[in-house]
Amino acid sequence: MKIVFLGTGEIGLPSLEAIYNSSDYELVSVFTQPDRPYGRKGELKSSVIKEFAESRSITLYQPEKIKEQEAIEHLRSGRPDVIVVIAYGQILPKAVLQIPKIACINLHASLLPLYRGASPIQAAILNGDASTGLTVMYIGEGLDDGDILKSEKLEISKDETAGSLHDRLATLGPALIMDSLDLLSKGHAPRDQQDHDKATHVCKLSRDDGKIDWNETAECIQRKVRAFDPWPGTFTYFPDGQMVKIFPPIDIDNNCDLKPGTIISIEPDFILVSCGERAVKLSLIQPAGRKKMDLSSYIAGKKIESGNILGVKK
Repeated sequence: MKIVFLGTGEIGLPSLEAIYNSSDYELVSVFTQPDRPYGRKGELKSSVIKEFAESRSITLYQPEKIKEQEAIEHLRSGRPDVIVVIAYGQILPKAVLQIPKIACINLHASLLPLYRGASPIQAAILNGDASTGLTVMYIGEGLDDGDILKSEKLEISKDETAGSLHDRLATLGPALIMDSLDLLSKGHAPRDQQDHDKATHVCKLSRDDGKIDWNETAECIQRKVRAFDPWPGTFTYFPDGQMVKIFPPIDIDNNCDLKPGTIISIEPDFILVSCGERAVKLSLIQPAGRKKMDLSSYIAGKKIESGNILGVKK
């Protein structure tokens, strides 16, 4: 069975490797997004999918838009039985969906119909869910609304970050994808319609989404810091006017009746900050333009004291 793989994000790499290493399937080509500027210097960076394909001499395409006629012709030239899509970053047009002999399938990082869209991993942590999972679905013309082929549940640990959850989900992908391909090749693949009335949607995140609102509860702020680590990150403004990124671990302390954002106390290893309900301990930060550091190292020598307010841009 001939497979064409479309992916850009790291979550798809283990599954791509599994397809490549399988003797049952022929990986005819890989499609990934063009190299994009990265970091302060704006140097072009390749996706891990591209790096893997090039290291194995797999036919590789990087169209700017998958709907371009040239891209569609490249897809057709591979004569795929199945197109596998994992975190590719573009919606496939009808012309692409009609190409494979059997199906276009997508591996999505939630238990659909929950969290359709671009940030399902962050959403699961942000909302305090006890579990999430992966879903293999048949791709339709809507956003993540195709019929379900197979899914697998995964428990979310207490201190989970988006980064750690991403990596754990990625390790589940290969078995799920290979089982799905096996079912498709034998003509036994199920096709269960999603309950569209229960669908929820999540948007693509930006850096601005990471601003901490100290009026929220300590639990909400803690979940946000974990959910947005490593991307897009969370930040606040210190009393010296500096924008500072906040990193896990974030511990929750007892109730406090001070104004949200107030520094309650400065301890050797953390500062205690009041929230809309209760308080949080901050210990690991990254000031703009500097490396990650202990908060105590940043405060040393600065006129920051108890009673100062965080979150005010000067």
